[in-house]
Amino acid sequence: MWGKILGALFGMALLKIPGLFIGLLVGHWFDKSYGGAFASRGGFNGFSRDRSEAQGIFRYSTFAVMGHIAKSNGVVTRSHIQQASLFMEQLGLTATQKQEAQDAFRYGKQADFPLLEQLAEFKSAYRSRPEMLLMFLEIQISTAYVDLHLSQAEQKILLQVASALGIGAIQLEQMLSRYEAEARFAKSNTNNTADVGSRLADAYKILGVSADSSEATLKKAYKKLMAQHHPDKLMSQGLPPELMELAKQKTQDIQAAYELIRKHRV
Repeated sequence: MWGKILGALFGMALLKIPGLFIGLLVGHWFDKSYGGAFASRGGFNGFSRDRSEAQGIFRYSTFAVMGHIAKSNGVVTRSHIQQASLFMEQLGLTATQKQEAQDAFRYGKQADFPLLEQLAEFKSAYRSRPEMLLMFLEIQISTAYVDLHLSQAEQKILLQVASALGIGAIQLEQMLSRYEAEARFAKSNTNNTADVGSRLADAYKILGVSADSSEATLKKAYKKLMAQHHPDKLMSQGLPPELMELAKQKTQDIQAAYELIRKHRV
């Protein structure tokens, strides 16, 4: 529909009446070729336009890329679906937003999903806010690890995501290592018999420092991570309000790791 309207208007402006018919033909081809995908992404009034342009792009891109990662091994597992559903619940999405998130997830599963195009749109909206790019990648890492295993296909997509966002392979590896440590650390918090040495090792990985790092290095790493994930800062950079709890949880994990290290430092 929109293709026909815009095509007709441009055609009229350029070639008067003949241009009108040419524009209609071109617009019809556009609608037929891209209309379904455009509609599934919310068109002019859907998910990508909710609340604000940038926040909508963050939401839509998040669930679309999650769907793409979930389908990377050929079959979307129950774990991936449960994780996406749980994530929607945690964000407190409205019924309409949840439906649009599900549409985005399904779109991401399609074989012809334009991953790099979607990531380019996302980066364009957040290019001056590196913390948001990192948080987006962290969400996708959690999707890839939902079954506690990172396949080659999932790792390949994460590399594509990181590269498209301007995040290097070395930094991605550090983020993967940190995520694994965070998962173990969170689990050990509920296990009173967990080995203190193992928890400390994971705590150091979470902060990205070694056990023999100086007090100054440790404190600097801690402050950097806290600033990177601080909810108020992320909100000011365009973080959708629903993701505030996720940011708060992240800072709590960093705080817990730092406090454990300080407690056992000689």
